[in-house]
Order: sequence, then C-alpha cells, then structure tokens
Amino acid sequence: MLTRFPAPFSSPADLERLQLAGVQWTVAHAWNNSPFYRERFQQAGVSPEDIRTLDDLRRLPFTTADDLRAGYPFPLRSASFEEIVRIHSSSGTTGKRKILCYTQKDLDDWARMFCRCYELAGVTREDRVQICVGYGLWTAGIGFQAACERYGALAVPVGPGNLELQTTFLTDVQSTVVCCTASMGLLLAEEVQRRGLRDRIKVRKVILGAERSSEAMLAKIREGLGAESVHDITGLTEVYGPGTGLSCAAPGANGAVHYWADYYLLEILDPETLQPVAPGEVGEMVFTTLRKEAAPLIRYRSRDLTRLIPGDCPCGCTFPRHDRILGRSDDVVIFRGVNIYPGQIDEILDTVAGVGSEFQVVLDHGADGRDYMTIRVERGEDGAPADDPALARKVASAVKHSLMVSCEVVVLPYGELPRSEGKTRRMYDNRKY
Repeated sequence: MLTRFPAPFSSPADLERLQLAGVQWTVAHAWNNSPFYRERFQQAGVSPEDIRTLDDLRRLPFTTADDLRAGYPFPLRSASFEEIVRIHSSSGTTGKRKILCYTQKDLDDWARMFCRCYELAGVTREDRVQICVGYGLWTAGIGFQAACERYGALAVPVGPGNLELQTTFLTDVQSTVVCCTASMGLLLAEEVQRRGLRDRIKVRKVILGAERSSEAMLAKIREGLGAESVHDITGLTEVYGPGTGLSCAAPGANGAVHYWADYYLLEILDPETLQPVAPGEVGEMVFTTLRKEAAPLIRYRSRDLTRLIPGDCPCGCTFPRHDRILGRSDDVVIFRGVNIYPGQIDEILDTVAGVGSEFQVVLDHGADGRDYMTIRVERGEDGAPADDPALARKVASAVKHSLMVSCEVVVLPYGELPRSEGKTRRMYDNRKY
C-alpha cells in the first residue's frame, strides 16, 4: 500500500477518466508543438478534437524506435529549448543514438514515480541505498539517485563494476539497499559469498533493472546478500527511465509489476496484427505518456513482451499490474517453425530442480540442412557431476514438453558461464542460410 506517493484515483473508472484527460492533453500538446507529430496525425486523418474516448486511441499512428533515430538529435521534441533542461540516451542501439529530452517537470514526474518504487519495495528514510548502475547518458544512475534523495534515504552512488569497492561499501557503510542489474547482482552475491562477508553486511532489499532475471537468479541474489526481498524495476529511457513500475513481493503476488498508470497508458498488442490481446495473453507493450512535456510518446512500440495481470493484488496497491518482461518481439528466433524467446527458456529452466541461474541457447545450421539447438546450463552450486546426465535429460524433456522442439543439453559446472556487470547475452543464433 502506498501512503507517501498514493494513487490519484479511487476506482478503475476514475483511472480511465484520468487517462482520457492525459491522452487528450498529450495529443493536443504534440499537435501544437511537434512538427513530427502534427504531420503524422494529419497523415492518419486525426486531430486532437477526434479523441473523445480511450477507444479513440486506436485511431492514432504508432511511434517506433526508427522514428527516434530518424529525428536525431532531438526526436519528438515538443517543448522549447528554454524549457528543456536535460537529455538522456538509451543503451544498446545501433547507428544513431536515441536521444530523449526532459523539462524540469518531466524530471520531477520521473522522480515521483521512482519514489513510489522505493516505497512499494519497503525502503525507509533510514536506509542506505548503494547505487551500482551506470551514470552519464544512461538514465539508470541519476534516476536511482535523484529519487533516493527526494525520497529521503541516503544515496551511496558507487556506480557499476569494481567488486572490491562494492564490497568495501557494503561492509563499511553498511548499505541496506542495493540497486543494480540482475547480472551485477549475481556477481555481487557470489563475491560476498566467496569473501565470507554475508554476516558482515546489512542488505535488506535489492532492486534490479535493465534485464530479465530468472527465479533461480533472484533466489541466488537473495540468498547470497541475505536480502528480505528482491524486486524488478521497469522503465525505458523513452518513457522517462527506470522507475515506471516495480515487482510486488507480497505473498501471492507472484512477482507481478505494479505500473504507474497515471503517468502512462499501457496497451498490450499482438506484435503481428497490432490488435489488443486478452488479459493474461502475451503481447507487445505499447506506451502513451499522459504528462510528458519535452518528448511525449504516443503509441510507442517498445518491442518488449509481457501480459496484463487481471484482478486485485494481495498487497492492497490499486495500481494495475503486468507480468515481468518476458522478452522482446524483435528478439524472437524461429526454430523448426516455433517462435522462441529467451524468457520462455528462463521459465522452463525455473521448473527444473538442480539447474543453476545462468544459461545460453545456441542455434546452429547443420551440414544436413537441419537446425539444431544446444542449451548450455550450469548445475546448481551443490550439484554433483555424476547427476549431469539425468539433469540434461530433465531439461531436454521440459523443453520438448513446453515448446515441442528437441534440443541437446550441455551441463557445465557452477560458475562456468560468463557473468557480466551489465546485461548478459543468453541467445546465440549462428545460423547462416
């Protein structure tokens, strides 16, 4: 339940009215201030006066990452340079960077959303928040820090990497909250265990962002750092940055993400037909911001895949929920006629006892003209090499049962697969036709 940063609505009908007002303001703001959006709207034959209900959102054209790159260096700009106070750039792009600009109000709104994440995670003003993510053009570091300071907790801005420095601050400063990528969290948990520091640190909460994490990885991080709870935080640079939602650790919540629907409207669409999918079905996340001034998003195709979670959350928070990010629509690989994305492999491996937290999927094209899949997994930390053949059979059987495809499974010692301070690559498609 949120008390310091509560929901500004009391019912689903209130939220719909708030979202309609936000969509209408955003469309009018973009029409009046962005040549890009005005031209797109005119091409689609729609104007601000045509948006009378939330269903009218479907009349608006989509925006894509290509639009942001084509508009470099200030795509979607809908505010004067006198009002713009900062830019950020997203990571992982090719060619021209995607640069987004912010007004002071945008930064204030972003910090308020992020504060909700801290509150939902159970962070207090007495906590010491060790921020282990990148600073600079990336939104992560400054996003975590600005919200931490606004929230009133103590920020410990260590930045990414440097396990020696990280463990020193965990023991000397007694940081109680760790913010990092999932891969960095795993590295840090393993380092704390390797150095025998578990009883000398006071970590209560871990907040992870930037990449998908498996249940096995979350358990390893929680155990290695001695944390009460581990949370996934969501966010794209295009949609402010990290802090647009947080996974709930309440019993029965199953890690679903509460998202701040008073700041953006989320559609879940079939990536092929671009039509809405039913609640509970997987689709692509499409964002429309409701208050963003400098670079509003209107039906922005994120390519991230998830599903809406219907019903009320056991924690009592009234904000709607979606599942954790399951993959990307443009990362899907087709193997023997079956669409597969990394999140599916994650979910399958979570059901197999004895498998460690890291994996790789390697796709090759054989000399016989057929495609082959090899899944490389680590045995659990306490696993025995003698159990590897049985473990490989269990993994192969689970993949066959779930995806209806056959694969070879290679079991490796715990810690054999590479770790990363940032996002870890897990899918390798070597096929050339």
